[in-house]
Amino acid sequence: MTELGEIQQAILTGDTTAVGSLPMPESYRGVTVHADEVGMFEGLPSKEKDPRKSLHVDEVPVPELGPGEALVAVFASAINYNTVWTSIFEPIPTFKFLQRYGKLSPLAKRHDLPYHVVGSDLSGVVLRTGVGVHNWKPGDEVVAHCLNVELEGPDGHNDTMLDTEQRIWGFETNFGGLAEIALVKANQLMPKPAHLTWEEAASPGLVNSTAYRQLVSRNGADMKQGDVVLIWGASGGLGSYATQYALNGGAIPVCVVSSPEKAAICRKLGAELIIDRSAEGYKFWKNEHEQDPKEWQRFGAKIRELTGGEDPDIVFEHPGRETFGASVYAARKGGTIVTCASTSGYLHQYDNRYLWMNLKRIIGSHFANYRESWEANRLISKGLIHPTLSKTYRLEETGQAALDVHRNAHQGKVGVLALAPEEGLGVRDEELRAKHLDGINAFRGA
Repeated sequence: MTELGEIQQAILTGDTTAVGSLPMPESYRGVTVHADEVGMFEGLPSKEKDPRKSLHVDEVPVPELGPGEALVAVFASAINYNTVWTSIFEPIPTFKFLQRYGKLSPLAKRHDLPYHVVGSDLSGVVLRTGVGVHNWKPGDEVVAHCLNVELEGPDGHNDTMLDTEQRIWGFETNFGGLAEIALVKANQLMPKPAHLTWEEAASPGLVNSTAYRQLVSRNGADMKQGDVVLIWGASGGLGSYATQYALNGGAIPVCVVSSPEKAAICRKLGAELIIDRSAEGYKFWKNEHEQDPKEWQRFGAKIRELTGGEDPDIVFEHPGRETFGASVYAARKGGTIVTCASTSGYLHQYDNRYLWMNLKRIIGSHFANYRESWEANRLISKGLIHPTLSKTYRLEETGQAALDVHRNAHQGKVGVLALAPEEGLGVRDEELRAKHLDGINAFRGA
């Protein structure tokens, strides 16, 4: 049996404390993109770029462990849109991020390689910790958030997202979570929710923390009870958590979806006010260069019809270019548009008269700081927010999983098994799981 096989077997049989004394492997399998392939999609429109052609499963060396870091045996991971961007080399190849990071220090130079191990989510077990790590030890079952910061300057000490060396692990750094072993800073680690399987526990990470900061945190929209919250893509990876936070926090979600099936999922979560924009036929752009304000008005009227005449206090924005003009128009006077991601395009256009004359605010939000990530994971652990996992692939099928997300052919989150040989493993608290099983399975098979 290989070293990695021994580690896997020890964890599967419940002997997690043994992993610290087992020998470390010299290499592991990771999902990679290759620097010599960054031009492979040149000339193709984004929608025609196929992640199955650019994402590889390679045997790669285990990286050197540095101070304040941990090596984790990854049992499951998940697909985020940043993996899609990485796989299609947009908006720039991630090797530019790795090169820039590599110039920071001799230790950071490890990340500047001709291959990039991707992925910004994981659940697994700590294998080794570096010098200066006191809160975690080999054998601990963990999940990881994706905020990587140095915190050597003053800027990040009030809000770690403002650190001048803030990066997203597995996107702007190497050795990500779509692999059998991952390298993280130890302060990325959080306790694995005991009532969830490996694949369920891996799926909330990035999107759950992002939605928490964007909607709940004072650094985002600071949502309060009774707020009307317009949520784009309300059954998707990010929107499904925003819908849960709105309902859990006493707000009134207005869920925008693109099919009856997605509407049904939102209703299953408890949402009542739903707009199927495909059925309604909204076309916010007349052509590539010109938006249609009459469609904004028709959209706003639909929202008021559902809410009894109220406009949204908060617009949870992430599609970007396609919807942003409508979002700025739809927000109530004094309302807030909080934005991240821009999956339909980064260049936003809106009519500033609706912003400035109605005292609206646009807030940019990006992932979450350490505290926000911990709070978001705490809510998962308590069963107050649930994972939105719909489907799980094997590591060898990561290209197809990324293609699903790229083409919006998925619901909620798409998981990937790494060292977990099958789904359904890793549950430690069966009683809590039984209590919340319907919520946990809300997206299964969707």
